Amino acid sequence: MNTRTSIALAVIAGFGLGGVTIHTLHAQAKPPAFLIVEIDPSNPEQFAKEYSPKAQAMTRKHGGKVLAASNNVNALQGAPAKRIAIIQHESMEQVKAWYNAPDSAELRKVGEKYAKFRFLALEGFPPK
Repeated sequence: MNTRTSIALAVIAGFGLGGVTIHTLHAQAKPPAFLIVEIDPSNPEQFAKEYSPKAQAMTRKHGGKVLAASNNVNALQGAPAKRIAIIQHESMEQVKAWYNAPDSAELRKVGEKYAKFRFLALEGFPPK
């Protein structure tokens, strides 16, 4: 094989490899998703005993990471929920999969006996 053919094949292979690499990097750059849960317990003791530990385990099982959870919510404007949790997931698809999972729906039924919930999900910024 002559030198020109070798160089041409190397350039073509380089473009192909570069294209695959860029495609892979873009696919990995999905923005994280954040779940904000506003909770107003009607029975804080039972909520803490029967729901909260199971909810934390369920969050970990479905790939979530609790970033913050507190009963000490400071409202800068408006009425705050009594408790707020902020959970990070790898993607919005993961949040929706967690929310729609049968075991998650069953656990929400338990939680709804002891509290009112509001679930909010939003995408963050893609990693740089």
